[in-house]
Amino acid sequence: MNEPRNASVIPILRYADAASAIDWLCRAFGFERHVVDQAEDGTIGHAQLTYGNGMVMVGTARDDAWGKLQKTVKATGVATGAICVVVPDADAHHARAVAAGARVVMELEDHDYGGRGYTCLDPEGNVWNFGTYDPWADPQG
Repeated sequence: MNEPRNASVIPILRYADAASAIDWLCRAFGFERHVVDQAEDGTIGHAQLTYGNGMVMVGTARDDAWGKLQKTVKATGVATGAICVVVPDADAHHARAVAAGARVVMELEDHDYGGRGYTCLDPEGNVWNFGTYDPWADPQG
């Protein structure tokens, strides 16, 4: 099976301060800005950040129809999901994230199922998992 050129599943995150979150996600995790729609008041209506052939969408939390469906970790105090990102070098990625202030909640380690990785929180408490294990490479995973 050929690897898809673009991601078919794209997580969406809302942040209390999406503009700062975008800057931090790019600096700490290596995401790149694909599209950023910033209003005059500094809020982000919609942003698309890419990493490899993956993408996350980011926006400022607000009281609208979507806001009734999705709250921020900052507002609820708990994450209800996590983002998993396959990286080529978990050690280098970990060092970059820690230098930018990521709070590591599961230390960098080799996993018995293969690969090496760690789990951390972004400044607003979203859970991110980074590692070298590629579930596409071994469907029996």
